[in-house]
Amino acid sequence: MDKFRMMFQFLQANQESFMNGICGIMALASAQLYSSFEFTCPCLPEYNYAYGIGILIVPAIWFFILGYVLNNNVSILTEEWRRPAGKRGKDPSILRYMFCSMTQRALIAPAVWISVTLMDGKSFLCAYSARMDLRQFLNDSHDVLPEKDLVRLLAKIPCKTIFDGHDVISREGATRYIRCMSQAFGWMFLLTMTLVAFMVRAVRPCFTQAVFLKTKYWSHYIDTERKLFNETCREHAKSFAKVCIQQYFKSISEEIVPFHNQSHSEEGKEKHEDEDEHTSDDEKLLGIHEKEDMNKVLWNWHTCKPPLQLYKHKKDGSLNGQSSADVQTSSYYGHRSIKNRCAAYYSKV
Repeated sequence: MDKFRMMFQFLQANQESFMNGICGIMALASAQLYSSFEFTCPCLPEYNYAYGIGILIVPAIWFFILGYVLNNNVSILTEEWRRPAGKRGKDPSILRYMFCSMTQRALIAPAVWISVTLMDGKSFLCAYSARMDLRQFLNDSHDVLPEKDLVRLLAKIPCKTIFDGHDVISREGATRYIRCMSQAFGWMFLLTMTLVAFMVRAVRPCFTQAVFLKTKYWSHYIDTERKLFNETCREHAKSFAKVCIQQYFKSISEEIVPFHNQSHSEEGKEKHEDEDEHTSDDEKLLGIHEKEDMNKVLWNWHTCKPPLQLYKHKKDGSLNGQSSADVQTSSYYGHRSIKNRCAAYYSKV
């Protein structure tokens, strides 16, 4: 169990590397899925195009959506977009940066799927066998065939076992021609995606370096703040439950007569340890001892986050010229004075 906990903490600390690994795994999975996929063209002019284009596009869309689902930043982006402004304004540039980062990772697996599909050429052959101009591969006997029958014959080109028009058209030549066109489109797609990725990741920061650094910093801040808040809530819930259970057993023990006597030294030692442990747990509660107060804290954190502005205490106990009594947390923090520093930030990105 400890190994899984350490692995989970490592993945949380290296979330960017973890997401890059997930994207790589999805890309390999898309290629492996295509290699194990049994492609069966219907070889009918009414369905060939829909089936071929569907094999090319539908799995790519599925991989694209799956890339968003597996990205943890989706919930962070949605929460930041939908939260009330409160004392902290929302910067659209940060939301755009987070959205673009997620989109770039989500596009890797669909790009691999489309590239592998076009390079193989089966779906392209199925989709365009009856739509491309293949007159150069026709024999002289095609003049006796009606146009409808010729289209139906061309639709059977992807199906080697049921093709029966060798005296009308050269199936091998038409197949090679269509697959060559598919591979050409595949290489063009790869080149276009590579150039776009280069423009986005290399050229754009050169023109807007300051804005790029600001948006990158504050996007990391939002992610880090959310993690620390969740960790603080988890520690608080653990201490809250522990103190609540201790109080319950203490109230019950007062009603129960002990079955055996203990020495006074052992009682004093255990009492001292219990007091120290209770004090430590009470400090982790941060002055919040009731359910209603905790609900207010969580509600106010969502509706009115503190401004992004840091304060630091002076030696005389004042706070940048203000009395320490003037700087207090809200009522949902139990009217506690800030001891070391009040984490508050302000962004003008």
